Amino acid sequence: MTETTEVSQTADQTRRQVLYWRLLSRLFGSDEQPALETSSLGIVGDLGLPLALLDPGVSVDNLVQRFPELAAEFQGLMAETEHEAGDEVRRAALVSKLLLNVFSTGSGNVTAAQLESWKQDAAWFERGMGCEAGGLRHSPGGEELAKVLAGLEGDLVKRMRLREVLADPALAKQLTPSMSLIEQLLRDKSNLSGVALANAKALIRRYVDEVAEVLRTQVEKTSAGVIDRSVPPKRVFRNLDVERTIWKNLTNWSPEDQRLYVDRLYYKQTAHRTTPARLIVVVDQSGSMVDSMVNCTILASIFAGLPKVDVHLIAYDTRAIDLTPWVQDPFEVLLRTKLGGGNDGPVAMAMARPKISDPRNTVMVWISDFYEFDRSQPLYDGIEAVHRSGVKFIPVGSVNSSGVQSVEPWFRKKFKDLGTPVISGHIHKLVFELKNFLT
Repeated sequence: MTETTEVSQTADQTRRQVLYWRLLSRLFGSDEQPALETSSLGIVGDLGLPLALLDPGVSVDNLVQRFPELAAEFQGLMAETEHEAGDEVRRAALVSKLLLNVFSTGSGNVTAAQLESWKQDAAWFERGMGCEAGGLRHSPGGEELAKVLAGLEGDLVKRMRLREVLADPALAKQLTPSMSLIEQLLRDKSNLSGVALANAKALIRRYVDEVAEVLRTQVEKTSAGVIDRSVPPKRVFRNLDVERTIWKNLTNWSPEDQRLYVDRLYYKQTAHRTTPARLIVVVDQSGSMVDSMVNCTILASIFAGLPKVDVHLIAYDTRAIDLTPWVQDPFEVLLRTKLGGGNDGPVAMAMARPKISDPRNTVMVWISDFYEFDRSQPLYDGIEAVHRSGVKFIPVGSVNSSGVQSVEPWFRKKFKDLGTPVISGHIHKLVFELKNFLT
């Protein structure tokens, strides 16, 4: 390595440090900020990057619109892949922009435009991690980071004067539905009226329709069911398996007669497993289960639309409510729920058990974190009795967008010992498990 190369590398390391010191000073302190700002301006200028890169008021999305050539550089910027040597300082400048815009959210009130701008920057951050926008929660090791982003978005929504925004049609149109926003709308809906309530309902409806479309596609992929090989094939001509019949009778070929003598016919198995007559979905609607409530009411409505499935939906906190009359319309279900409060599972079980008429043809899905108010044993006793009766019982932890869940350890162990382990995490897992049982 030549002396010139060593000097160049040392200079690059120093310049990278300046950019990251600037990032840290903006996040945690400002004593050295003026000097670092001046140094950073010189570095960015030498790199041929736009000075707007250092302006925290300029969103990444706006920056890319003004300088389209940067879009490709942000893509996969922080992914664990090999990067071209010599570009470390340039990458440091771009990474700093992403981190500052996404993780430095400030304090005070937030406008609808600021929330949407942050969402766009968060999408660029995910692209920088090598994912599609919204795909970080599906990537290996990305779940925790996705949870952090969801927390930041939730904080921004809470800091937004939502009622004022909803009362102004122009501002309300700037909002894009997300789980954090829907949670706030559902919690605050009783305090809304007039234009604000109408706009809130429109946003909830949009979100429900978008999620329903995704889940319906997943469900329909296997909606035809699978062959049930425990049912003997019907011995009718349309089920005759000609190829197998010929193969199995080849030993009966007569060269003299030039004929194949068949002493046994083989038939195709065509019986499909049928969906259970009844699917009972019980959803904990306490404060910790908002994401699950939204996802599972939509999922229940989709299964309610399948032929020969009688779906019942019960929601509970300290009281239980039978939402079956509205199960085919998740929008109406959500408007009738009151989020928050405690947990009283035995109350929900008392409402659910009378709905079981044919245990061996019934599936009960219970979605909760199972943190009960000192009534763990009574709820478990009821669940065990239902399981022993022949009902297919499926306990599900909080079904959310990030796939992160929390389940009370005592219940988790009890369900495992019972042979019905808790299905964890993402809504996709529940769809997959339900299709296994229902087809």
